[in-house]
Amino acid sequence: MGNHPFVMILRDFGTPGQQRLVDGMTEVSVPISFGLTEPGHGSDATHMDTRAVPESRDGRRGWRIDGEKMWTTGMHVSRHCVVFARTAGTDGDAKGITAFLVASRADGVVIEEYLWTFNMPTDHPRVSFRGVWVPEDAVLGPVGGGLAVAQHFVHENRIRQAASSLGAADYCVRESVRYARERKPFGEELARNQGIQFPLVELATQVEMLRLLIRKTAHEMDSMPKPDAARRLSDKVSMCNYWANRLCCEAADRAMQVHGGIGYSRHKPFEHIYRHHRRDRITEGSEEIQMRKVAAWLFGYAGPACAARSDAATP
Repeated sequence: MGNHPFVMILRDFGTPGQQRLVDGMTEVSVPISFGLTEPGHGSDATHMDTRAVPESRDGRRGWRIDGEKMWTTGMHVSRHCVVFARTAGTDGDAKGITAFLVASRADGVVIEEYLWTFNMPTDHPRVSFRGVWVPEDAVLGPVGGGLAVAQHFVHENRIRQAASSLGAADYCVRESVRYARERKPFGEELARNQGIQFPLVELATQVEMLRLLIRKTAHEMDSMPKPDAARRLSDKVSMCNYWANRLCCEAADRAMQVHGGIGYSRHKPFEHIYRHHRRDRITEGSEEIQMRKVAAWLFGYAGPACAARSDAATP
């Protein structure tokens, strides 16, 4: 998966000049990185320390950006990075965060280190922005309204990530079934054992149910403007995401177990699938953040039910 949601972000938020990048993005010749998470802030994005202040240079109005970002995937090849910085308000405010389209090799942009991870090699660096100046036309979307840009990005990536994890989970189940029919310890198919059958039955059932929810949610997302999807489908997107990522890890673990020693080795893909998809339970919002979103909508603390109560209380 790449950061292709930026095509739609530029379509919905970009200026005509910024939208000229789209052709290169669809050909994967103009990759863009995403700079939201910080060393001191992950899920609490509205508490970011990165700041941008108005500053003119050589008679041109613009902004100076100072701060650090983590997990800015693909900075070694990207042409630009969408950097989120607070331009107004105080920590915790939803408004006052602005998105900037920053050239990845601009003066003051420094890749400080690449983070070693469970799934190597890594392309996830920590990047510093020290006195990085951008012209005012580098602002992506409305000034102070950058959180909507970030939400647009994560909703698209969450549903695609869910589909990716679902496909990998389905593969693990099918390969395990095939191997269990071929492997004959003690002269009998491994698949004859209910200890092999029942765990794979449960995984296969979850795969089929989840496939329907992902397709239904993706269809509904494609049938409405993206800002409406954030207001009407956030809980369903979160359901798809956290359950698919968890299911993939369970399926890969079970596949390793069914295949025995060869499943644990790199002669089979299951250990790679586990390492690759284990990060998805953290990225794009951890599964705890996803569950918190679902709970907020379920109990009416946020989402349509909360909005309906607010409307009913308004005289």
